[in-house]
This record gives sequence, C-alpha cells and structure tokens, in this order.
Amino acid sequence: MNWLTILGLAVGLAMDAFAVAVAAGLALGQVTGGHRFRLAFHFGLFQFLMPVAGWLAGSQLVSYIAAYDHWVAFGLLAYIGGKMIWESVSSHESRRLLATDPTRGWSLVTLSVATSLDALAVGFSMAALGISVWIPSVVIGLVAGALTLVGLSFGSRLGAAWGRWAEVAGGVVLLAIGARILFLHLTG
Repeated sequence: MNWLTILGLAVGLAMDAFAVAVAAGLALGQVTGGHRFRLAFHFGLFQFLMPVAGWLAGSQLVSYIAAYDHWVAFGLLAYIGGKMIWESVSSHESRRLLATDPTRGWSLVTLSVATSLDALAVGFSMAALGISVWIPSVVIGLVAGALTLVGLSFGSRLGAAWGRWAEVAGGVVLLAIGARILFLHLTG
C-alpha cells in the first residue's frame, strides 16, 4: 500500500470524526484544552485500534459484524444526536446546565466507537488482502486526531455565535451522519 493510498484512506475514515467533532464543538460552545485532548485522543486512538482489531479478527468474523455494523453506528449516532437536540430545545434551563459533555464518559466512548466502525471493516479488508495493518493504522489514528482538532475548533466558533440553534444543528449533523452510514450500507 503506497503513502498516497494510505493518506487517502485515513482522510476518508476521519471524515466522520471531523463531522462529529464539529457537532461536539457546536454543543460545547467554549472548547477547552481538556475537551480538545479528550476528543482528539479518543477519536485517534479508536481509529488506530479498530483497523488493528479488524485485521486481527480477519475475515472469519466479517460476515457476522458486516450484517449489522451500520445499524450499530446509526443507533449510536442517532442517540447522541437526538439527545443533543432534545437538550437544546428543552425549556428547563437547569436541564441545559446539566447537559452531557460529549467529551466525557459514555458519550465519548459511544462517539468514538460510532465514528470508527468503518475502520474496523478496513482492518478486515487488509487481513483478507494480506496487507500489514500497522503503518496504515498509525496514519489513520493521527489523521483522525488532527481532523478532530480542526472540527472542534470550527464547531466551537460557530457555537459561540449561534448558541442554541448551533446545538440543534450539531444534533442534526450526527443524525445525518448516522443516516448516511445506514443508507450507504443498505444501498451499496
């Protein structure tokens, strides 16, 4: 696998992480160094680990998970996106103050898994083709982490200006990503 192919693959896989990072930046508004570190680290780590896990599992499990990986990704993104929308339109200000930080806890794990399921399939493909997974996985993880930082910054700038509507938009983006994943797998 040449470097241009690896980089193209990494950028393609990182687009979901980028879009989710924009949505997280919208939800957070004010993004701190901790937010940046947690989201970029976890998205990069999961994007690194999933191809490795897929490669290790090889083609033996691909038939089992391929049947429903798109449903899992859709469900996770729909849940987080729906929760963001509900919290943004909730009339209870106290509920808004207690809104979940998407860079912490189960929200972070859920988003990390949802944005990296495609990378798992890439690992399966690499195993089937007999391609070493290590260098591509490192590049995939680094690119995902870098694009997550860019997405967070972009989303936070929009969030500060647009407030509640930006959070609704972030939730809609997550729902759209989930729907896109589902559509591509059902039609492809």
